[in-house]
Amino acid sequence: MKLKNNPNWKHIATIFWIVFTGVLSAGCSILEQDPIKVGVLHSQSGTLATSESPVADATLMAIREINDSGGILGRKIEPVLVDTQSDATFAAQEAERLIVEEQVAAIFDCWTSACRKVVKEVVEEHNSLLIYPVQFEGLEESPNIVYTGSTPNQQIIPAVDWAFVNLGKRFFLVGSDYIFPRAVTEIIKEKVERLGGEIVGEEYLILGSSDVDNLIQKIVSIKPDVILNTINGDSNVAFFKALREAGISAADIPTVSFSIAEAELQNMNLSDVAGNYAAWNYFQVIDSPANRDFVKKYHVMYGSGRVTADPIEAGYIGVHLWADAVENAGTIDAHLVTAEMADNTMSAPQGFVHVDSENQHLWKLVRVGRVGGDGQFEIVWDPGILIPPRPFPKMWTKSDWEMFLEELYLMWSGNWENPGQ
Repeated sequence: MKLKNNPNWKHIATIFWIVFTGVLSAGCSILEQDPIKVGVLHSQSGTLATSESPVADATLMAIREINDSGGILGRKIEPVLVDTQSDATFAAQEAERLIVEEQVAAIFDCWTSACRKVVKEVVEEHNSLLIYPVQFEGLEESPNIVYTGSTPNQQIIPAVDWAFVNLGKRFFLVGSDYIFPRAVTEIIKEKVERLGGEIVGEEYLILGSSDVDNLIQKIVSIKPDVILNTINGDSNVAFFKALREAGISAADIPTVSFSIAEAELQNMNLSDVAGNYAAWNYFQVIDSPANRDFVKKYHVMYGSGRVTADPIEAGYIGVHLWADAVENAGTIDAHLVTAEMADNTMSAPQGFVHVDSENQHLWKLVRVGRVGGDGQFEIVWDPGILIPPRPFPKMWTKSDWEMFLEELYLMWSGNWENPGQ
């Protein structure tokens, strides 16, 4: 039958067009409602699980909040959670899979700088986006990373100033043997020298090691005024236990830690660590409406026995900053979203934070807390000043810092941590 010879051809054509456009419209609607996938790349096992798994939980909580409010761009966010097993190489492999196979719009990722360094190569190769939530050594700027943790001038340098005035002038430095502690040690040395203090010892442990006997013997022998601690992961359990067994109390030689927060305290003997100090941008005890609401929601979702902590808060706000940028940009394109995040300000649980448009790090507050017997911190110093990020300390040029990092990488046979061989 030829339509042009049929008196009802116009009617039939109209019906056909209505049906066709309806199917097309329905198909577009279905596409628009497809979820936006994101990667959540955190250790759920291994030496770093205690620190990383709560950050993953906070990331998932933020995603759930956004989804409960209608999602972004009319679409839900679908998290793809990966256990990196405290292994940087495996984390990089999974980042590649998330981008290429899962086609995630962004990755909320990792704890150690050794992990970030290898994942950085992946997201830059694929022009993807990484939101990194942990305090670190700085010495890095990437167009494909937004850094929601602090740089040394927002955590470590102010804490050294405070410790010099309040605790003592002779410092013993301990850390895990990877890029963050090694770089931070150089920054601390320069700062202590300018203050007129003295570095009386410097020791490193293989990441995850509990072999602390020689380290403790040196501390007992030297008797420093203060220990500055960049040990990461569950090595801290062995370190503080051995200090107490050697008869060194917090009153005798206080320790200021830069990677122990409320979440880590839950897995330590509090009698071993109480009375010591930590420097962070956020503590759970901050008394503000925004933080009380944050803590309440975290407890509702995960139980009243759980705690919040600095990297947990940084992971949480990173999701909200990203989602807000996606909504404003009207796209999940990594380059456009990153540009939209620049200069964004958020009322966070720690206080106001601001994304620096030049280096994509946050302006943040700094605080020092004393460990209490209840596993919480008493804030003993809170200047209330929003500190701009300075990823590259001016003590050396940028090229000097990059040479220093390259020397570490070569010393560790093409790794960003001591492979222990």
